[in-house]
Amino acid sequence: MSNNTSLKILGWNFDNSYLNLPSHCFTKVHPTPVSNPEIVIFNKHLADELGLLCNKIDQNNLAKICSGNIIPAGADPIAQAYAGHQFGNFTILGDGRAHFIGEHITPNNLRVDIQLKGSGKTPYSRRGDGRAALGPMLREYIISEAMHALKIPTTRSLAVVATGEPVLRDTILQGAILTRVAASHLRVGTFEYFAQKQDITDLKQLADYAINRHYPDIKQSDQPYVDFIKAIMQKQIDLIINWLRVGFIHGVMNTDNMAISGETIDYGPCAFMDAYDPHVVFSSIDHTGRYAYANQPNIAKWNLARLSEALLPLLHDNIKQAAGVAGDIIQSFNVLFQKGWLSMMRQKLGLFGQEKEDEQIISELLKLMQTNHMDYTNTFREIISTKRPEGKLYNTNKFKEWWDTWQSRLQKNSSKIEESFNLMRNNNPVIIPRNHHVEEALINAEENNNFKRFEKLLNALLNPYDDKHIGSEFYQPPKPEQRIYQTFCGT
Repeated sequence: MSNNTSLKILGWNFDNSYLNLPSHCFTKVHPTPVSNPEIVIFNKHLADELGLLCNKIDQNNLAKICSGNIIPAGADPIAQAYAGHQFGNFTILGDGRAHFIGEHITPNNLRVDIQLKGSGKTPYSRRGDGRAALGPMLREYIISEAMHALKIPTTRSLAVVATGEPVLRDTILQGAILTRVAASHLRVGTFEYFAQKQDITDLKQLADYAINRHYPDIKQSDQPYVDFIKAIMQKQIDLIINWLRVGFIHGVMNTDNMAISGETIDYGPCAFMDAYDPHVVFSSIDHTGRYAYANQPNIAKWNLARLSEALLPLLHDNIKQAAGVAGDIIQSFNVLFQKGWLSMMRQKLGLFGQEKEDEQIISELLKLMQTNHMDYTNTFREIISTKRPEGKLYNTNKFKEWWDTWQSRLQKNSSKIEESFNLMRNNNPVIIPRNHHVEEALINAEENNNFKRFEKLLNALLNPYDDKHIGSEFYQPPKPEQRIYQTFCGT
């Protein structure tokens, strides 16, 4: 079968609307071919959702497509330009090791970006080599798919391809390329990039494009750009609350890593919390705790303020009045977040309706969990019962008091107790991608070329709410010697 025939059969349906934006926001550039691309893992379920007919294309050509060695018909590769506040410091950035291949229209008429990550140098690479190592690409694959299974908005991973070429970091590593699928790659940093150009016409074109693509319901609004910020803010609030629900710490919430679609994007030094600690930090580059677990809402608010600043010229002709409008929007963040967070925590505890004691019940449990180093994920699953769990931590007087108060509150629900427990089961995962299991799987894959552990972990993570995992190896928290205290970007 020829390459051209294979590409037609695969079923890509590209329509590249981003290329209609001003030319300064991207550079047309092809991926750099690699010597020996080979599929390491391919997401057949996602391919089916995208409408791709992968069973009609051989693995060799599939690897060439997912590495950028072959550019599909209709694709028009670019590297996107954007800016960003990285740990609070503004800088001009861009896709330094990624190529945006095109926008694919699915059979359900959804528009998604297809991006190759680790696909070679671009004009934005600066001193980088444009490549990626196998371990970090597998890490993004397994974490992003786990997040999707956890019912959290996220970019998805279609494939990881080994390039057959080494990459030099602290040591020599296997090269790899990830195929990422996203609602879009529009970031807060994209708007910051346009704003620093000080061209209101271009800024308006970008905002209109983003509204049309992600928030078409507000196109006819009397204040579309005000409502645009409000819509993004609500999406981010919902996203961060979901992160907190499962103990996720992103690790590098720079403005270039905040997608306006409301999806989780970029899984560099991310991690999942074991024992509950609101101040926990895993990222090796976060020396001050800026992106700690409990600080993520504050950073989301800070990032949204930067978005609002970028959009000031569109909010009002008078810059002072525009700043006042933006300030009012951002000021509403705390109330909206607190309302959403309380709703989420009530669901984790099986509480229907609202009672005056709810906040105290929630705060007392979290305080007990922090003081006693209780596992965040397992605690919420183990209390799904009318009988107090066994174990030293559950036998303390303070926990017994909390348990009795909570059981009394459950009795105030208008629903039966089993409905409360079902609510808890649907919001409290049994398993998460615990750091020590992920690292073990990656080491086996990267150093020993053994993917059995990776595949076993991935298969379990695709059904994170299934009770069958209770007591399994992936359910257990790490022993002291297994704890991972630092995660790394892997760039």
